Amino acid sequence: MRIYTKTGDKGMTRLVGGVAVSKDSDRVESYGTIDELNSWVGYTISQFSNNLINEKEELQYLQHFLFDVGTDLATPQSLNRSITLPADAVAWLEGRIDEYTAKSPEINRFILPGGTSEASMLHVARTIARRAERRMVRLQTTSKLPSELVMFVNRLSDYFYALARYINAKQGREDIFYSRSAEVFHNSKI
Repeated sequence: MRIYTKTGDKGMTRLVGGVAVSKDSDRVESYGTIDELNSWVGYTISQFSNNLINEKEELQYLQHFLFDVGTDLATPQSLNRSITLPADAVAWLEGRIDEYTAKSPEINRFILPGGTSEASMLHVARTIARRAERRMVRLQTTSKLPSELVMFVNRLSDYFYALARYINAKQGREDIFYSRSAEVFHNSKI
């Protein structure tokens, strides 16, 4: 089986259903950034220490959701098909965020991204998720996206942030506060 199609030689690619679009279209930028995030999560999993088995498994579970989002973004609305992302995906993310936040030290100021190598990689994932969200918001100006996709990607950055803080705490690494930050979080936990 050949994996090259030669359609990209002229700067075009095909969406689900066969519609040809430019490789620099907002839709391709959106699902391409999700693909980048999924690849980064895969790399992150490969670098996690052996004491983070549950977290590795959870991130691999998340990768399936990311593939679903990419598939849904690569499917033009003209196909009128239901989305691949499961209906409970946003609720699953919110549950994980709440659990990790509850298990992390309280903060009321901004922190610097970093800590353990695993937490640092999750902060990179957080910023890629934010970029994917920006790409999707841009795509929404010309195409209607299912609200669940935007909500899911919006929660992703919070998920990676909460997981990074939890892993730092689990591995005994304190968060480093941004030195010029005033008190910004008025709830005891973010």
